[in-house]
Amino acid sequence: MSRRADAMRRALRALGLAAAAWVLPAAAQPVFYNLVEGTPLDFSDLEYEEETAAVKTFKRSGDNPYNGDHGAIRNGESLFATACSGCHGHHAEGKLGPGLTNDYWTYPANNTDPGLFSSIYDGLTGQMGPQKNRLTQDEMLQVMAWVRSRYTGDPASAGWRQSASRNASFLTTRPHPPTKRSPA
Repeated sequence: MSRRADAMRRALRALGLAAAAWVLPAAAQPVFYNLVEGTPLDFSDLEYEEETAAVKTFKRSGDNPYNGDHGAIRNGESLFATACSGCHGHHAEGKLGPGLTNDYWTYPANNTDPGLFSSIYDGLTGQMGPQKNRLTQDEMLQVMAWVRSRYTGDPASAGWRQSASRNASFLTTRPHPPTKRSPA
């Protein structure tokens, strides 16, 4: 019995070390996923797009390097006007789609930059279609910077203003895939 207990302890210790090896890198680098299905985003299907330095930095840290960058915010405003304002309003106040300037998020993960990026990149339910291959990833980051610049809520509630570790915790807030509802 003690040999079996010892083997179990060793197995649990090995499992614990394996789990720690998986979790530690995940905390340092965010994982991007579809907020509806819970599946990882696939960046391999981008047509003719090379990742900019800003996109590479963002994917490593989870922090949008364009937040607070006035030139990127100006470009983001122009991009938003052509790609997003039809649904979200000219000032991101909401129209057919939700407002994007306050503390309320239909998908709470959008309070982090990796979450908002995932929503824009891969789309959501309803009429929010994926913007991959419509906007570049760099343009998405600029749109996000403009949206963040329009924020009217409590600065303490602005998840994207927190450290990279807050954005990396996006991994731990991943929703479970939706369940099928039975017909009413």
